[in-house]
Amino acid sequence: MKITNDRITTNGVELTVYQAGDPANPTVVLSHGFPELAHSWRHQVLPLAEAGYHVIVPDQRGYGHSSAPSNIEAYSIDQLTGDLFGLLDHFGKDDAIFVGHDWGSMVVWESARLRPERVKAVVGVSVPCVDWPAAPIPLMRMVYGDRFFYILYFQQVGPPEAELEADPRRTMSMTLYGASGEAVAGREMPTELPPMEGTGFLTQMGEPPALPHLGPEGEWLNEHDLEVYTREFAHSGFFGPVSWYRNFDRNFEIVTGLGPDRISMPSYFITGDADVVRLMDPSGPERMRASLPDYRGETIIPGAGHWVQQETPQAFNDALLGFLRTL
Repeated sequence: MKITNDRITTNGVELTVYQAGDPANPTVVLSHGFPELAHSWRHQVLPLAEAGYHVIVPDQRGYGHSSAPSNIEAYSIDQLTGDLFGLLDHFGKDDAIFVGHDWGSMVVWESARLRPERVKAVVGVSVPCVDWPAAPIPLMRMVYGDRFFYILYFQQVGPPEAELEADPRRTMSMTLYGASGEAVAGREMPTELPPMEGTGFLTQMGEPPALPHLGPEGEWLNEHDLEVYTREFAHSGFFGPVSWYRNFDRNFEIVTGLGPDRISMPSYFITGDADVVRLMDPSGPERMRASLPDYRGETIIPGAGHWVQQETPQAFNDALLGFLRTL
């Protein structure tokens, strides 16, 4: 069995799409996060295909060599979910199981909310389903004030791109290591945040040790992996990826009135116990148990950080396939 890749036109853009497995089988769509690629799912594609699924994994809009529109509104949630539904149309599929990590998790949760008839089941990874009570960016400004928070920093057009694009290899090395279990485990969340003025996304991340990086299951990031990320972000830049964050309030308006009860299909959650998102928002599973009609629980993987499907692929795949067997 092998992985193939194609350029597929969907929803007005062209995406680089990797796939494996028999197209006649049930489909699993894997949606990556920030700053990632389809490469982030390299340990999941073949195991899923071998388990009897047709697996579709795009470099999503703004990433890699996929289309990167130059307007912020092109990265709103209706467009991001529309790309994935367009891939289902391309392959002649009525529905699929959607699995998303980080920002990709938000995309698949909202796919289920916007078009539940096309989502057979949904798995969020790292980021739980969130039902915002009001527009998110004003809420974040109230909470953080003049202190640094990366989502607020990303609302500016220009400074984040300049910082992240100055040295893509350094950006990816620091980001991937900085949010890993190796870097985060045992570290307390800071109680005092630096000022927004003069602080960047990479400011609080230390220099990573030499490759390869090690996790609970051994090597998880090597020179080849870092080179893939470096090459693709050197090509794409960061305007598109960061612009996903610039649509939080627009996305809130798009899903207003669509409650989490619409996510009525089987749902599941996987995260690492050293994931920075979990440390910031530990109550996610409890909220999902209370709000999602067919929430089937969660797996919290010991020692794994934010890049859980890369850091602990065996434990992650066991959890994902275990959920899929319940369908």
